[in-house]
Amino acid sequence: MDFFSTLPLELMAASVAKTLFLVFLVVLPLVSYTVYAERRVSALIQDRLGPNRTGFPTSLLGFQKDLQLFLGGLGQPVADAMKFMLKEEFTPGHVNHFYFWLAPVLAMVPALSTLAVIPFGNFMFGHKMVVADVNVGILYVFAIASIGVYGIVIAGWASNSKYPFLGGIRASSQMISYELSLGLSAVPVLLIIGNLNLSDAIQYQVNNGWLLLPFTDGKLTAREMLLWIPLMISFVVFTISMFAETNRLPFDLPESETELVAGYHTEYSAMKFALFFLGEYAAMIAGSSLIVVLFLGGWHLPLLPINDIESSMTLSGSILGLVHITTFFAKVACILIFFIWVRWTLPRFRFDQLMKLGWLYLFEIALVNIFITAGILAATK
Repeated sequence: MDFFSTLPLELMAASVAKTLFLVFLVVLPLVSYTVYAERRVSALIQDRLGPNRTGFPTSLLGFQKDLQLFLGGLGQPVADAMKFMLKEEFTPGHVNHFYFWLAPVLAMVPALSTLAVIPFGNFMFGHKMVVADVNVGILYVFAIASIGVYGIVIAGWASNSKYPFLGGIRASSQMISYELSLGLSAVPVLLIIGNLNLSDAIQYQVNNGWLLLPFTDGKLTAREMLLWIPLMISFVVFTISMFAETNRLPFDLPESETELVAGYHTEYSAMKFALFFLGEYAAMIAGSSLIVVLFLGGWHLPLLPINDIESSMTLSGSILGLVHITTFFAKVACILIFFIWVRWTLPRFRFDQLMKLGWLYLFEIALVNIFITAGILAATK
């Protein structure tokens, strides 16, 4: 109580407001409509129709017809959410009940918790648009994200069924393996920025150009040209590792439907299954956000003015802050579309190929890339 009594009431209210905005007004709708986008994009890739009929049931309110918006089918995520909430909760009798119920929560909470340190905007109403602006933001993300594997492993073990168990074993070996290349691929970025704070990482790119596109600040030095090569390597390794960490195809071995029915969540239904679903897509959003922050300038948009704490209190500053937030989530949406595109384009790896790629290629490439970056920084200091 002494700790909370020393905190300014305004700071606590701002943190709660940012958390509610991020989780309930951004992430949860974004999860729902990412699923909708995946179904529509996969339909386009396979030359078929996706969900295009479900609207909003305004006929229940006395209107003559249901409301159809734009392309149609935009009410599908609402219908899916209602189905999960109203569906019967069924727990098989042969499972370990406590851990069976705990696993979906352990899969969802880390994915949402990592979003706390992601700066999704600059300033608005005098507050920085990040829930917790900690000085070790990147370490916090890696530490919390690594806990997500426990939910999957516990789900596979607690189901007392062979297919979920195999899925849990695959998930544990896969996620632990690719965490190494994921962490090592971020080291060159940290060497260049010289800071673990994600807000400072964005500010560095505002001043010096995006790390992946260093010419966005209007000039390109010889040093930036040399560093672009290891940064591109880091981006490729980081993105591939993020696919593996989020169990996205071609790395979806833990839940490969053609082999393991549905993998670790075979025995789950209703809201418990929905929590796994939410956790997977929230992890995709967190991973995409981290890619945007580290390599694509975060909320920064070239030629757009940058507001500060004082100007963000004005109407024009607040509008600019909203534009920054929109820019950030537009970049995240582009990365999510890329995730979806890859899923419906590439075939699934064999498990031995997956492990070989992680240990014999990505790990070594990421490690050598650190020395290349350090050498360039030392030579151009």
